[in-house]
Amino acid sequence: MLRGELLSDTQIRIAPIVESLSLKAKAYAALKSAILRMNIYDDNAELKLDERDLSARFGVSRTPLREALAQLDSEGLVRIVPRKGIFIVRRTKAEILEMITVWAALESMAARLATKEATDEEIASLHELVDSFSTDKVAAKMGEYSDANIRFHQAIIRLGKCGLIAEMTESLFFHVRAIRQRTIFEDDRARRSIVDHKEIVAALEARDTEKAERLVREHTLKLREHVERFVNIV
Repeated sequence: MLRGELLSDTQIRIAPIVESLSLKAKAYAALKSAILRMNIYDDNAELKLDERDLSARFGVSRTPLREALAQLDSEGLVRIVPRKGIFIVRRTKAEILEMITVWAALESMAARLATKEATDEEIASLHELVDSFSTDKVAAKMGEYSDANIRFHQAIIRLGKCGLIAEMTESLFFHVRAIRQRTIFEDDRARRSIVDHKEIVAALEARDTEKAERLVREHTLKLREHVERFVNIV
C-alpha cells in the first residue's frame, strides 16, 4: 500500500446495512466502525456528516440513524450542533498531547508487566510485526508499516495482561492511532520507529523489565515531541 492509498481514508466509507433485530444498533456499529477507520487528522479529512446522505448509503430510515448518531454524540465521537450539522470530533493539539502522555505511561507499564506475564511464544509473536520491515526499504511499504506500527502498540498492551490498562487505552486508541497514522510519514519517523521496535522486542525477550519499560515510554514520548513541534491541528 502506497501513501496515497492510505491517505484515501480521509473520507468516510459506508456499506449498506442489512436487516437485523435492531436497525439502530446496526447503524451505530457500522457508523462507528467507519469513523474509526478514518484518518481524521489528515488536513483533507471530511469531518462533516450529512444525515440524508448517510441514510441513503446505509439503506435505513433517518430515525434509527439519528438514534445511532445521538449515541455516538454521547460517546464523544461526533458532535451534533443544532442548525449547523453533525461533525466527527477532532481533538485539539493540547488534548492530543495529553492523550499521548497518558498512553506512554500506560503502555510502558504494560511492557513492564509483559516481561513478567507474557509467555515466550507471545513475545515472539511481535516479530511478525517487526521483522518484515527494514530501515532502508520501509519507504516502499509505508502503508503496510503504518498498520503494523499500530498493531505493535496494541500487542504490547495485550501482553501486559492487565484488563484495566487495556480498558483505559481503548478510550484513547482512536485519536492516538489517527495521529500515529498521520505522522508516521514525517521526519524519517518510520525508519526510526523500526529501530525502536526491534530494541523493544529484544528487551522483552531478555525479560529486562526496566529497559523494556523505559524504551516503550521513550518511544511514545518521541511521538509527543514530534506532535508538539511539527503538527498543527485546526
